[in-house]
Parts: sequence; C-alpha cells; structure tokens
Amino acid sequence: MTEQDFMKLKNGTDVRGTAIAGVEGDPVTLTDEAVLAIAKAFCTWAAQKTGKRRPVIAVGHDSRLSADRISALVANGVTACGGDVILTGLSSTPSMFMLLQDDFGADASVMITASHLPYQKNGLKFFVKEGGLEGADVGEILALAAKGEFPAGAGSITEKSYLQKYSADLVQKVRAACGKERPLAGKRILVDAGNGAGGFYVDLVLKPLGADTAGSQFLEPDGRFPNHIPNPENEAAMQSVCAAVVKNKADFGIIFDTDVDRAGAVAPNGEEINRNRLIALISAILLEERRGAYIVTDSVTSDGLASFIAAHGGVHHRYKRGYKNVINESKRLNAEGKYSPLAIETSGHAALKENYFLDDGAYLVTRLLIALAKCAEAGKDLMALIADLPEPAEAAEVRLTFAPGCDFKALGAGVIEDLKTYAQTSAHLALAPDNYEGARVNFDGAHGNGWALVRMSLHEPIMPINVESNERGGNKRIMRELYDFLSKYPFLNARPLGEKLV
Repeated sequence: MTEQDFMKLKNGTDVRGTAIAGVEGDPVTLTDEAVLAIAKAFCTWAAQKTGKRRPVIAVGHDSRLSADRISALVANGVTACGGDVILTGLSSTPSMFMLLQDDFGADASVMITASHLPYQKNGLKFFVKEGGLEGADVGEILALAAKGEFPAGAGSITEKSYLQKYSADLVQKVRAACGKERPLAGKRILVDAGNGAGGFYVDLVLKPLGADTAGSQFLEPDGRFPNHIPNPENEAAMQSVCAAVVKNKADFGIIFDTDVDRAGAVAPNGEEINRNRLIALISAILLEERRGAYIVTDSVTSDGLASFIAAHGGVHHRYKRGYKNVINESKRLNAEGKYSPLAIETSGHAALKENYFLDDGAYLVTRLLIALAKCAEAGKDLMALIADLPEPAEAAEVRLTFAPGCDFKALGAGVIEDLKTYAQTSAHLALAPDNYEGARVNFDGAHGNGWALVRMSLHEPIMPINVESNERGGNKRIMRELYDFLSKYPFLNARPLGEKLV
C-alpha cells in the first residue's frame, strides 16, 4: 500500500474504512495488510512518545462483526514490534482512555470502532495518557505504516477487562454526590443500547444505584444492528427509545451510540432530550454550580439556546463542528483564564473539564442522573431546569451534494464566500457575528424570521444547511431564498432544497 492509500483511511482523528466485503460499491479498505501495518506503526509511535522500548498497549472493541479479526491483527502487529498487549474485550471508547488514568498497566490504547456507521465499517481510535490523538498524530502513524520500517520483537498478550472498574467509578460518583447508597431507588430508568457496547450501563451502573431498569432494550451486543442504528441522531433510533419510555412509564430514558462516546436522553412524556435540549440541560446543571462559565458548542446550535445560556448566567461560545474542535476551543478558553466546563456538539458528543475533557456519553448521562436524583429528593422535576428554553417553531437540515470528481472543497468554499457577500449586501439579511464556520445568516421578520447555516462537511463532498425559524412557514421562505441563490451553481445539487418547497 502507498502512503496515499493509507491516508485515505484517515478520518479526522480516527482511522476508518470498510472491513467486511459484500456491500456493492464499497470494497474492503481496512484489509489485514493495512491493519497490521497501522498497529505496528502505532506501537513504534507509542514507543517514541512514551520513551518505553516495550510499550504496553490496551486493545478494546465495540460490538462490530469485524471486531475479533481486527483485534487479533492489532495484537499481532504490536507484539511483532516488541510491544505487550492487554486485550480488554468488549469496551466503550471512553473506558479505553480512562484505563490509562488508572493503574491498569497500559501506556497507550486502541479502540476498534466506527461509531454509528453501517455494519461493514470499522476503524481505530488511539489514546495516550494525555488524551486522544490529534489528526496530525494519526497522519504520522499512517506515514509510518506506509514506510514499513518497524523494529522486530516478541511481545506478550494478556486478557483483562476494564468496564467493571470504569462502571464502579461512575457508581461511586453518583453515591458521593447524592450521599446515598441507592439514590435512584423508586426511579424507572430505561436504556437503549442499540445492540452496541452500552448495555453494560444497566447491570453495572443503574442497578447498583437502585434503579428499576424494566423496559431497557437492545442491550445484547450484535454488530448487525438488527433493531436500529445505535445513534442518538438517528430518527428511527430516537422514535424507538421514546416509544419505549412511554410504554414502560419510565422516569428517564437513555440512548447510547455504538461505542458510548455519545448519548441522548428522553423525558418521561417521551419527548427527546437531544441536540439543543441536551446542551441546555447539562448547561443548566453546570451553571447552577458556577455562573459565568463559557459553554462551547458546535456551530448549528439555536439562537434560543444562546438566550437560555445567557439567562442562566453563562456565555455561549459557538465554534466549528467536530468534537475535537469544540474540545480544543474549550481548553483554549480555560488557558486564557475563561472558565469553560463544557464542550459539546448537537450530535451528543459532550466533554467536561472535570472528566479530562473526554467525550463520554456514559459520564454525561451519569451527570444528568445525579441531577435527577437531587431534583427528586427536593420534590422537583428535572425537566423544569429547561422549561424556559426558547424552542424554534421550525427546524430542518438539508444536505446538498457535489458533482462527482469536482474539487468540492475549493468550490464549496467559494459558494460560502459568495453567500457572505450576498448577505452583506442584502438589507434583510445579516451575518451572525459569533460564527466560526461556514456562513450563518440571519433573516429578518419579513423574510423568514430565523437563520440558516451553510457549511461544508468535515470529510465528505456534502454541503449541510441548517435552517431554523421562529414562526410557522418561516423555514420555507428562508429555503426559497437559499434555493434561488444556490441553484445557479452547476456543480452543486440544490434539488434537496427545492423538494422542501413543494
């Protein structure tokens, strides 16, 4: 494989590819050759990073069908370079970082996952004690893999799970915060793991805290994902868990993605606590503890959320999409002396300063459950914390595609610059002053009474457009103007916008 071939597997700060054959038009790219070379390269890189000639690397995986094959390849690659391996078996992505903060005995770790992607996909996430690797680090590892020059050795392989210790720490956190052994007694809390890795949360966290978990669903790991995609952003997945909460009269619902670095929640009435609502809820909890905090979010959050955070004594700081982007921005603010306890995306990626800025879905919902228990103790409703969140009348996302083979990054950037110019020269439009990504355009009351964000996808030839309006029918007026503007570009398929106007 050439360096270019390896670099095609780079997906931001992860490695991702197709691991299972059989899907038309999707050939296997995460081959045995590729995985072995990447494992050897990571061991070599980790030895240099840690200064240890024989680094110990923990290897875990989620429920994907290709997990066992790739785990074995990673272990073989590491040991062939003289590193030692601890196989942790079924794991969550956050636990693979947390074991590096414990006395588990590992110097670095690899999590085998492709998050919510289809069953044939898989990938690798890398951690050292300081945190998850940056994109530049992954680029270095892939360049080493392509070069193919590795030390020879004969390392060892042992097996040891960490999920039990990880879960016990979450249980202890809740007990310490609530001052009770079983603070969730009398509460029915339902989990939907989507057949990913998150089923452990029921037996290892909720039940020891006294919760009734009847109605929890799809807890068994199954990489075919036969019930729904494990993804809090997926409509079918959210409909499923919302219906389960209502059917089982649960006090709270939880949904995890495949590797448990993201989560969503459900209120007792079956309404989603997702996207802006989820951000508002955890923000309200944190701002009760310390006012004046900076809440860093991705770029597609609503104006209502900004008003809510301000009303609760916080500062809303929008930034670029990408969980690493919001995390690094929150870290930057803290380094400047601006207290920022939270970096969170509307996708459900949430990282708290108190928890190593690790995007950890299980930790996020644990924080929410502490608040739930405290509210119940005081005779209050958890959802009252976000009762004053202004909700848009309409919200939508449309994804436009580019013509095959075009230079979509350059062309997309040009479209966005043209839109900025158009907004600046139109009396009824205004560019949002606090935006770091794409073009966020505000539309006045006569032209939609809302806003639109036009941006480029981080990795794909797609131009996502988010639209919100404060009045019924406003989205159509906004999308009509965007359609008229964008349909003039021959390389851009504006049809999805036009279909919204029918």
